[in-house]
Amino acid sequence: MYVSVLALFLFACNSSSNNDSNNTADDTTTTATDQTADANANPSYDPNRGEGKFTHVYISPKLDNEKAEAGEKIYNVKCSACHKLTDEKLVGPGWKGVTQRQTAAWIMNFVTNTDDMINKDPKAQAMLEICLVRMPNQNLSDDDARNVYEFMRKNDGVK
Repeated sequence: MYVSVLALFLFACNSSSNNDSNNTADDTTTTATDQTADANANPSYDPNRGEGKFTHVYISPKLDNEKAEAGEKIYNVKCSACHKLTDEKLVGPGWKGVTQRQTAAWIMNFVTNTDDMINKDPKAQAMLEICLVRMPNQNLSDDDARNVYEFMRKNDGVK
């Protein structure tokens, strides 16, 4: 009798293990299919635009000092721990010349929609490869982003 119970127990355990491995294989297949679907989910992505709500940002040739001052305060609180105002990399890239390298819309999209930009934008992904650390979402408002951009312009010598 004990032999029958033991044989039944071993058979049940082996059947369960086989089912688990079959389920795991099914899950892996499903996951791979989901990843393929996700990779193809945004065929209209424009790598020159960035990912976010800003498409065209009007920038006056003259610096808006009020916005630049507000942007400097944000920089001091949220950005200075990782970004220098020179071209030297700290944790993230230095800000010197950033307004000549990137458009206002791209920068403002990046600082307000950091995670999506890093996940989808080739320029943001290239910076991640250099810096090796994802920029945390700083929860900047649209106005904050505009002010930070104006401070970046001031840092780049716009008067």
